[in-house]
Amino acid sequence: EEIFCPVLTVYVYPEKRYEEVLELIDTTTPYGLTGAVFAQEKRIIDEARSLLRNAAGNFYINDKSTGAVVAQQPFGGSRISGTNDKPGGPHYILRWTS
Repeated sequence: EEIFCPVLTVYVYPEKRYEEVLELIDTTTPYGLTGAVFAQEKRIIDEARSLLRNAAGNFYINDKSTGAVVAQQPFGGSRISGTNDKPGGPHYILRWTS
């Protein structure tokens, strides 16, 4: 059952096993509304970006997961949670130049 409310999931894992955690994030649920990953190493950020590109409709890296501007940007979950619209890109440009 899909839950439409804020849910914070915190998982403490051994640093050397982060790849298993990325796979766990990607394969645990058929739902994917919003998600965020925090990391410092560029290599790990790039790997998370690649592996989790379809894990959530709105996916943030080193940023809060509540960043979409309501009524200004498309917003949709991934997988069976929605349309997989992404915040950012041309929508940010239009928001600040219109």
